[in-house]
Amino acid sequence: MTDPSARELVLTRIIPASPAALYRAWTEPELLKRWFAPKPWSVAEAETDPRPGGSSRIVMRGPDGTEFPSAGVYLDVVENARIVFTDAYTRAWEPAAKPFFTGIITFEPVEGGTRYTARALHWTAEDRAAHEAMGFHEGWGRCADQLAELAATL
Repeated sequence: MTDPSARELVLTRIIPASPAALYRAWTEPELLKRWFAPKPWSVAEAETDPRPGGSSRIVMRGPDGTEFPSAGVYLDVVENARIVFTDAYTRAWEPAAKPFFTGIITFEPVEGGTRYTARALHWTAEDRAAHEAMGFHEGWGRCADQLAELAATL
């Protein structure tokens, strides 16, 4: 049996904002567009339906204009506390051709703000290694900084 941590990447930050502000930034498309891609990348389109079984669609745009669409489904949503999503389904319960990971985002109130934890659970250790090589820590870290900047204004 494979150790589950061999398939997981985790980013944790204390963000000086409320769980409600972070939740809004994750679930409101116009807010999501402002932080979800590490600059100079951007989010060209964002659609969210944050409820179990609801779909999400995000199109990231690279600096050269190339677009990278990503579709998924929310598995669990607890307002201001947790969002669980996966790309194993593209919408409703249509299986994706190649699932990559399930994301678990938690917002825990702490003194001075919120403990923000983003976990990426991959199907295989190889997928985890590929995600790490794509710049998970740097990219998700920059996005967390952008999220914190935005949440401070909400």
